[in-house]
Amino acid sequence: MLLYLKARIPFISFRTDERDRALDLLRQLAPQLNIPIYVHTLSQGTRDIATNRAVNDDRSVPGALDFASQQIVQRQNLTFVLTETQDLGDDTPTSRQLLDVAASATERGGVIIVITTSPIWGRLQRQGMSLTLDPPNEDEMRAIIAECLTPYRGGLPIDWQDAELSEAAAILAGVTRIEAENALATLLAKGSITKADLSELAKVKDRIFSDIAGLERVKVTAGDVSVGGLSGLRAWLDKQRPLLTMDLRDRGLRPPRGVLLVGVPGCGKSLSAKAIADNWSLPLYRLDLSNIHGQYLGQSEGRLKEALATADRVAPCILWIDEIEKGLAGSGGSDGGTSSRIVGHFLYWLQEGRARVFVVSTANDITKLPPELFRRGRFDELFFVDLPTAPERGEIIALYLEKHLRRTFDEAIVSDLVELSEGFAGSDLQAAVAEAAREAVLKGDAVVDEEYLRKVFRNIVPLSKTNPEAIESIRAWGRERAVPASGVHAPASEGQQRARRSVLV
Repeated sequence: MLLYLKARIPFISFRTDERDRALDLLRQLAPQLNIPIYVHTLSQGTRDIATNRAVNDDRSVPGALDFASQQIVQRQNLTFVLTETQDLGDDTPTSRQLLDVAASATERGGVIIVITTSPIWGRLQRQGMSLTLDPPNEDEMRAIIAECLTPYRGGLPIDWQDAELSEAAAILAGVTRIEAENALATLLAKGSITKADLSELAKVKDRIFSDIAGLERVKVTAGDVSVGGLSGLRAWLDKQRPLLTMDLRDRGLRPPRGVLLVGVPGCGKSLSAKAIADNWSLPLYRLDLSNIHGQYLGQSEGRLKEALATADRVAPCILWIDEIEKGLAGSGGSDGGTSSRIVGHFLYWLQEGRARVFVVSTANDITKLPPELFRRGRFDELFFVDLPTAPERGEIIALYLEKHLRRTFDEAIVSDLVELSEGFAGSDLQAAVAEAAREAVLKGDAVVDEEYLRKVFRNIVPLSKTNPEAIESIRAWGRERAVPASGVHAPASEGQQRARRSVLV
């Protein structure tokens, strides 16, 4: 901005949601330039930014432009800032009037600055330059947090030191200064600041973005996201969690980007996304790529860009993309190239993004995924979620018996159910226990004895038996190309190679 003002660029569009922060920046620059800067608002008319002295009482935008035009003709090197202009995105009377004033400013060294959140009519924008004032970065946010807390140290118990200040800055990155100050004021109102308030800070930020476009906020209830098995995936995730909010810039590293879960349907891929959000105490947002397609040219790409930009703003968060192959399929082409552009933009964001958005993508039909998605650097790891092993089935059955029947059973019956459930997916196990639980609700808990449970399990025909060819094809792919989410390599069929990848601990 300082260089543009020194160069006397006649028109500058200043894109930002933070009008007051933009005005503070201009107020700091005024003494360095040694020129007057006048600011117009609808509530106060036009005032001198340095002294707050009124120079024109007309509060309308056309009136402010008339005044600016008159003054620019009479005096050189004047700067006018408009903070509440409307209808500048198209060829409108206001855009035309502003274009005329900018033309006069070109001859007299004047500058017209428009602080706005909206695009500018192309012909007007070509008269000058455009700037964007991004929300405070992590370093700026850390300074804001320290500035807010310093007056209270000594008077209130504040447990945040350097590590907590850095984590709080990482959490609040993406919000405006006033939003950050309001979030901190909410915590201070309790009378103390503790380390546990870091998770509360994430919830406050989540409420700031509670109504966001392009994403679906998914409420996660702790009791609904218990996951059995998948020890390899869980061990890997435990290593990633602290890295998500660490400052890794001095190492040239970015925060963990996410994980792609492929495998057998019904084995806990989607449930894992919810479990990660719950375990990490982060908000969960769901992006449905198949629903972003619009009927007009460029509409689909615009919706995707808006959704991903929103995810960057609400970070740190978990972004869940369920059945990603449905949204990225068809990139070869009968849709005018829309799918290819969507894939391209998504992969670019995945590769180059630096926001603390941890992406959990799930896929059932890996044959429909573009091969570029599997390139290292897009996702941090590729996990294969297979049919649960016998120990995993025992863990899952015990979880569902406790959850749905609210009873514990002898190990002997659990072992029998494990044997009866060979080839079951996690969803098959839940369906069996849920059926028994419904019977208990209707006829009483006494009806559901050990023999009834065996009968229910014998009655379930799992997907691995109804569509064995498709399931075996998925399993064969996962053995060769992905890390087993269970942490255990499934036995290979005759003639097949055993999986070679594993979790590094």
